[in-house]
Amino acid sequence: MKNDKIRSAFDKAKSEGRIALIPYITVGFPEIDQTTEIVRSLVDNGADAVELGVAFSDPLGDGPTIQASGHKALMNGVTPEHCFRVVKKIRSEGINVPIIFMGYYNTIFNIGLREYCQAGVEAGIDGIIAADLPVAEAGPLQDACDESGIALIPLVAITSTDNSIERACKKAKGFIYCISLLGVTGARSSMSTRVEGLVNKVRQFTNLPIAVGFGISSTDHVSEVARFADGAVVGSQMINTLADGNSDEAAERVGGYIKSLIPGTTRKVVAN
Repeated sequence: MKNDKIRSAFDKAKSEGRIALIPYITVGFPEIDQTTEIVRSLVDNGADAVELGVAFSDPLGDGPTIQASGHKALMNGVTPEHCFRVVKKIRSEGINVPIIFMGYYNTIFNIGLREYCQAGVEAGIDGIIAADLPVAEAGPLQDACDESGIALIPLVAITSTDNSIERACKKAKGFIYCISLLGVTGARSSMSTRVEGLVNKVRQFTNLPIAVGFGISSTDHVSEVARFADGAVVGSQMINTLADGNSDEAAERVGGYIKSLIPGTTRKVVAN
């Protein structure tokens, strides 16, 4: 199964005494032809997997930073088909880390669930996150992902009930994505103290790795996550770093940024 690749990335990090580091970038931002170069820089500087944002016109779960990157990507001419082509190019250049598409269900539904998953298989993606798809309504996409061998990665939040967490974990593959804060994405100066409780609760229902995202922007944040989770997802600050300066140097900047987070990844969580 393709999603074994995601689990293997977490297992490799664990064997090296650290948690996995997963950057998020928006395909086609800051410029449409830069994504492969950016992914290469991220992987060369320590990324264990990469989330690629598929821009959507109404990104309800995204804060201003990622919304702006998606808008720019759309203005640059990015389409879902372009995103698949980008992954093919990434794979053709020998970049083999897990790649996870993060986007919105409308995009997937419009293309067709099985068609989207098949295109993903042909391109070389390993997982899908549908940010606005409730677990209770995820059955058809779950079936399409299972048929194709792509992991459908659920999002669970501090406000999730035990029942919804159990349901999310039941058919999940790859990893469980725990949202560390209430509200939309965005870099924060501090993390919610409630996310550790969420991760501990999720562990009651799954043996899959657990990654924490939303609001993680510093080495200290990553170090905090390393106390209780298996991976950290860094999004908005990654986008800020891409945007902050000459676009020709964007890949170099994010490579340096993710490298700066590595000291925080030293594993402190008790192995599950």
